[in-house]
Amino acid sequence: MSRKPYEKRTDLEKCQSQWTKLQGLHSREEWSAAIVRAATAAEIAANYAIRAEFESQSELPKHFVDSLLKSANGLQGKIDKLLVPLVKGTGKAKVIGKLKPASEEINNIRNKIVHRGEFLDEDEAVAPIQHARHFIESLVHLYEPAFKLRDKKEEPTAE
Repeated sequence: MSRKPYEKRTDLEKCQSQWTKLQGLHSREEWSAAIVRAATAAEIAANYAIRAEFESQSELPKHFVDSLLKSANGLQGKIDKLLVPLVKGTGKAKVIGKLKPASEEINNIRNKIVHRGEFLDEDEAVAPIQHARHFIESLVHLYEPAFKLRDKKEEPTAE
């Protein structure tokens, strides 16, 4: 069985792929790279949530929503400029409001690595990766209650 090309995967499949990749990086003690993958997975989870909100609230074409996602620039931009306004006044607003500090932390640590070239050791990498997992699962649960990031050793669940 051949693997589905990355560009053909859904946001949730891409999110899981990033999570699987970060576990390999972590096992090879590539702490900073693992954090970047965790942040990428979090951003993809945000994309998923934003797409779900636009889909339920509008009939905007996919290419337009994609352009909004691109222009929002990063996890924090997507949360602040798109998702928070989309869920304002809904039951999801409180949960997303509680996740906002985690998104800021994930974004900040990612930017330290990517834009300033900082390296982190194992002790410094554990918390951001755990925060990313909590952020991803909590956010996606609002739209897919059964979603859970699988660890590399786990078998895929029936979908």
